[in-house]
Amino acid sequence: MRSTGNHFEDLALAHAQRNGLRLITRNFNCRYGELDLVMREADTIVFLEVRYRRSQSHGGALDSVSASKRERLTRTASLFLQAHPDLARHACRFDVMAISGTQDSPSIDWQRNAFETA
Repeated sequence: MRSTGNHFEDLALAHAQRNGLRLITRNFNCRYGELDLVMREADTIVFLEVRYRRSQSHGGALDSVSASKRERLTRTASLFLQAHPDLARHACRFDVMAISGTQDSPSIDWQRNAFETA
């Protein structure tokens, strides 16, 4: 299952880079959770959550980013910024890259600024 996740994370990373974002780090882990991709777009730090769903039968990839998941992402991002104070002065946003379909024929729905922090 992790190899599938890595494949779609690689796909999301390549898509974001083609659209001008630069990778800072991937798979940042702490006690609250993981940040899939931390990227930079101009002077904005982008925390990019990658979600894959083969089908919509149990809700789509975007729907899978629940309120509790958003809270964990926010807390994890806060710890990331504490660990990287040089980046903390920049504006930040949370994007979700929802990928559906198959590995051979993926569909990407990139929601920029997908949610606000409390």
